[in-house]
Amino acid sequence: MQLNVKGKNLEVSDSIRSYAERKLGKLDKQVHDLTRVEVELTVERNPSIAANQVAEATVWMKGHTLRARESSTDMKASIDELTDKLMRQIKDERNKRAAKRKAVDKHALLEEAAAAEVAAGETAD
Repeated sequence: MQLNVKGKNLEVSDSIRSYAERKLGKLDKQVHDLTRVEVELTVERNPSIAANQVAEATVWMKGHTLRARESSTDMKASIDELTDKLMRQIKDERNKRAAKRKAVDKHALLEEAAAAEVAAGETAD
């Protein structure tokens, strides 16, 4: 997994960068090695927004792109929530692919069985 952490309206400190890499490293077990993940950490400058620490991520997977955004009053909490959301999205995507594969396999088996019945019926005549 290729992880890129960048900041907008803030300088990303080494501690926050290592924390984000450690937390988002959990995704490495779920995605392919060539998957690119870009994380953008932002501080909202609007004083009326209490949850001004924002973490956004984009995951470019084979055939799909996943996006997530979380905000809270603490950057580490935003990163934690973002990681949880991305894990759910990746698991859902993997389950969809598995279900689709299973449906295609089942359809192919039914077609083979139908073709075998037709062939058996023709030889019986």
